[in-house]
Amino acid sequence: MGKIKIGIVSDTHISKDIYKIDELIKKYLKDVAMIIHAGDFKNPKVIELIKSRKKFAGVWGNNDGAEVREMIKEKEILKVNGYKIGICHGHNEVEGKTTIDKAYNLFKEDKVDVIIFGHSHIPIIKTVNKILMINPGSATSKRKERWYSVIVLELEKECISAQIKLFSKL
Repeated sequence: MGKIKIGIVSDTHISKDIYKIDELIKKYLKDVAMIIHAGDFKNPKVIELIKSRKKFAGVWGNNDGAEVREMIKEKEILKVNGYKIGICHGHNEVEGKTTIDKAYNLFKEDKVDVIIFGHSHIPIIKTVNKILMINPGSATSKRKERWYSVIVLELEKECISAQIKLFSKL
């Protein structure tokens, strides 16, 4: 298989303004084949909208209610283009002082190549013990960060590329 592009988002925290997801896809994720959301949707309509636009995978976060939790899991492992990808929100009750430690420890026994997580609203791309750790930050709730953010992940047979996209508004 050739290259596949994946849009990675997390912590959208959208209760009412569902249209923001459409804007996000149109402006920053229009050419991705799939969107992975690492939790804290707040509204199940966000999941439905993403699914209507792109192939979707996602997990629930600590701010997601029963409706969202019934639609998706807390932890997910996908195989995409020969890579094994673990997805969690990062709030999990596993050992670790930081969000990245908790995400790493949750998949420690799963032999994944990439771990996608959220929770901190801080974009990160780094490796930990040969595993690519990706946190897209937030496209709609930047908190103390200067910019909103998403990550575009490109997977090829012998090459992985991850790029943070920073923006001031949708």
